Amino acid sequence: MAMLPIRNHTASTQSVARFAWLVTGFFVLVVLWGAVVRASGSGGGCGASWPLCNGDFVPRHPRLATVIEFTHRSTSGICTVLLAGLACWTFWATPKRHKARRAVLWAAFFLVTEALLGAALVLRHWVENNVSTGRTIAQSIHFTNTLLLMGSLALTAWFLRDESRDLAVPRGTRTAAWFAVLATLVVGATGSLAALADTLFPSPTLSAGMAQDFAASAPLLVRMRWLHPAAAIIALVAVTLLVRSGVRASGWDRICIAVASLTALQFLLGGADVLLLAPTWLQVLHLLGADLFWVALVILAGRVFWAPESESVLQPRSAPVSRERPGAPASAA
Repeated sequence: MAMLPIRNHTASTQSVARFAWLVTGFFVLVVLWGAVVRASGSGGGCGASWPLCNGDFVPRHPRLATVIEFTHRSTSGICTVLLAGLACWTFWATPKRHKARRAVLWAAFFLVTEALLGAALVLRHWVENNVSTGRTIAQSIHFTNTLLLMGSLALTAWFLRDESRDLAVPRGTRTAAWFAVLATLVVGATGSLAALADTLFPSPTLSAGMAQDFAASAPLLVRMRWLHPAAAIIALVAVTLLVRSGVRASGWDRICIAVASLTALQFLLGGADVLLLAPTWLQVLHLLGADLFWVALVILAGRVFWAPESESVLQPRSAPVSRERPGAPASAA
């Protein structure tokens, strides 16, 4: 009787891991195009209909805003199909209770909430030049959900790699990891509001923009811009503590180097964004740096969360060295 072929889990997980990184990269592009939609004021390009565009599957004689918004919706739909394929492949290629299964299920959950939040923005007309409190709240929640979806995809890809190491991290590192992740989520939410304020209320000069930040007559979005740099400084402290613990645990490996380098890059891009009065191309570049930083941070935090905790450092203890002379009889208990 012919034997059934045995599935090679290692080869399968390596293939699906590459596909997971592809899906993560494609989602980053979708997020960047979403920034173009916001910066160009094209959020209402498909009217108040969702998921259709102006009541049609494919818009007829579209204007530029419609093309931009329809492209965003189309790429979001492609991302949905890719994520569905990733979930099926992950469950086929991994054993039960594999960490990648949980991560991809969380990604599917956040994809659903992402779609619902996007629909709410359109159906409630919280797009284009709308400056209501509802849009402010929805915008920050929407971007936070975007980061959680991106992080779930990145963890799915990372968990599928067959290169995990059993690190022993110093006590308190998990607390630093939670602090860094939560602080970065706040930075992302406030950053999305700062970018919206820069789009809706552009400043003619740097001094005029700084004066608007603290003017009582300025719109709420403008007066909230200072929250972004303030949150970034707090997050810098948290990320520095996490990277320090990661370096103590595993040395300057590529994840620690990536987080540290991208942190510095983000502060440079943020400073340039302020000095150059937030042009669209720089906002997109700043967002790309933020996405890459977030992916690296989530991976570093994920390694910490699933690592054993030690009292001080890092390396597993070696076996105690016997002090007895060679050939000496063992002492009685």
